[in-house]
Amino acid sequence: MKKIIVLAGVLALAGCQTLDPYTQESKTSNAAKGGGIGAIAGAVLGNAVAGKGNRTEGAIAGALVGGAIGGGIGYYMDKQEMLLRQELEGTGVRVERVGDSIRLIMPGNVTFPTGSYNIDRGFYPVLDSVTKVFMKFDKTAINVDGFTDSTGSFETNQTLSERRAASVSQYLASGGIAALRLQSRGYGERYPVASNDNASGRALNRRVEVNIRGSQ
Repeated sequence: MKKIIVLAGVLALAGCQTLDPYTQESKTSNAAKGGGIGAIAGAVLGNAVAGKGNRTEGAIAGALVGGAIGGGIGYYMDKQEMLLRQELEGTGVRVERVGDSIRLIMPGNVTFPTGSYNIDRGFYPVLDSVTKVFMKFDKTAINVDGFTDSTGSFETNQTLSERRAASVSQYLASGGIAALRLQSRGYGERYPVASNDNASGRALNRRVEVNIRGSQ
């Protein structure tokens, strides 16, 4: 059984190399990681549910199925991440990968005028690029979350964060993204990513995050 698990992991990892979007060097992709984990889990499950005389065959079958499922999600998100990085290079929008999810961090200073929830017209082409990628990779759910710094009242910040998140969500919907894929929320001054005691920290806290995850 140990040999089967090791073999499943090696095969899944060996077959899934991709290019790092920054360095263009070969690396083990998230698809490979997902495939390896899925293969090992599938092997264990297949061994457990198979009859006594068929445990080897059950483990192998489970490894293949588990690897395909885990690798498929990772591969899909790998490709989407690569295209988003290409489209958003130099725009000020940061792309982060978190497991099989992708997060786009849109700073408030490039997305909205100060104190407003109307999207800056200069940011339209950036959102158009994001929409284009989301249309291509349509098997994802999209959460748009708004955040502010701590300047002003809690109620004002909460309302502003909600309206900014809704503005981005509505813009994506106007570009053809199905409404069922979209959800917007505002968190106000909660969940800061930097200190609100200085200007640079407050600037980082004023942001919209677009979180993308596989829905199928």
